[in-house]
Amino acid sequence: MNTLKVELGSRSYPILIGDGLLAQSELLRQHVPGRDALVVSNTTVAPLYLETLVAGLHPRRIVEAILPDGESHKTLTNVSRILDVLVANRFGRDCTVIALGGGVVGDMAGFAAACYQRGVSYVQIPTTLLSQVDSSVGGKTGVNHPGGKNLIGAFHQPAVVLADTSTLATLPARELRAGLAEVIKYGLICDPAFFSWLETHMGELLERDPAALAHVIRRSCEIKADIVARDEREQAERAFLNLGHTFGHAIESATGYTQWLHGEAIGAGLLMAATMSHECGLMSGDEVERVRNLLERTGLPTRIDGVQPETALKHMRIDKKVQAGLIRLVLLRKIGAAFMTADYSATALDRTLREHFGPARG
Repeated sequence: MNTLKVELGSRSYPILIGDGLLAQSELLRQHVPGRDALVVSNTTVAPLYLETLVAGLHPRRIVEAILPDGESHKTLTNVSRILDVLVANRFGRDCTVIALGGGVVGDMAGFAAACYQRGVSYVQIPTTLLSQVDSSVGGKTGVNHPGGKNLIGAFHQPAVVLADTSTLATLPARELRAGLAEVIKYGLICDPAFFSWLETHMGELLERDPAALAHVIRRSCEIKADIVARDEREQAERAFLNLGHTFGHAIESATGYTQWLHGEAIGAGLLMAATMSHECGLMSGDEVERVRNLLERTGLPTRIDGVQPETALKHMRIDKKVQAGLIRLVLLRKIGAAFMTADYSATALDRTLREHFGPARG
């Protein structure tokens, strides 16, 4: 088992990464606080892992809230369902909410925990690659709104993140590829050596080589934990973790959260960010092609047909990073060197959107 730590003073917490953690009852007893626990999961994950988790949590009082699966269900209505279960079972402020699932479950369970009695403990048990390398770490919680992605939420740090890598064995191939988009992001923003490693080892990752997967989960969590420790509330450096996300969130909201997985939209967004950086005279054309080639080898989209550039721009204008009416973008000076700016050419943005959005090219 690998152990990392998110250093946030009195709110610091460990990230535990290893095979078979869900079956280790002593580990669960050690790290999951509270006598009463609400396990939040979904209809896909619960049949696979809920029984094992509940057995390991014995003799606590355990209540379950099983939600529908999918990004389109990441809504205030479903958070309200979680809160209704907490109230109906008269859970006190010393209870714990446990998120068993991917990023959607983690975001909603964490948001409910942040709201219930003004904040109760919660635990992240991520079961997808994307949630193990990204969304379970850092305390961002929330839901989508018809007007935009993750517009309603709160910062609320978990008590622990338990990343059981054995859960990746049941992950569909499409979900695995989607998770790798966030892994690629870490190399792009600050670790060119990691990006190069991914270029060399992508085949092993797609074949689910345990050592390769363990390496990318640990390295991704190391990078995110360090950044969150320095900038918990995204006032500066943490914003770099949004590389490609302004484009990606526009893809998701413009298509109603039904056509593309989050990681797929982010994969397309990463190439858009690299293209935009090149249009601004920053990244070289060769480096943009390296990004394109890695994304294509991973099986991620690099163009979004069916969404018009004007529609994408409309959704980008309500991104959380917009300030004073200006769309701030995370761009790249080169692979491994991210920065945020609103000082870019409107022509560069227009050319980027027209290259990557619109009707299918003949």
